[in-house]
Amino acid sequence: MALFVITALDRAGALELRKAERPAHRAYLESQMALIKIAGPLLDAAGEMIGSLFIVEVADLAAAKAFSAGDPFSRIGLFETVQIQPWSLSFGGFA
Repeated sequence: MALFVITALDRAGALELRKAERPAHRAYLESQMALIKIAGPLLDAAGEMIGSLFIVEVADLAAAKAFSAGDPFSRIGLFETVQIQPWSLSFGGFA
């Protein structure tokens, strides 16, 4: 198993779409809790949601991509960019 950081930034002007699809997104995340170490929205200076950040523990990059692709936000085209990077925990830890 390996850790991956997934950073996804929303398309401009997509806040209402994000809010409308959020229940489906949260249901998907609840179904994937075994993989998720940390997840939450990225915020702008005003505190509005502008993207998502996930740290997942999965078998490989293909599994991280599959996790991201399965998110309803991805399926509806909410994200302008998605970056998936292998990651190593050096300090701190997960609760």
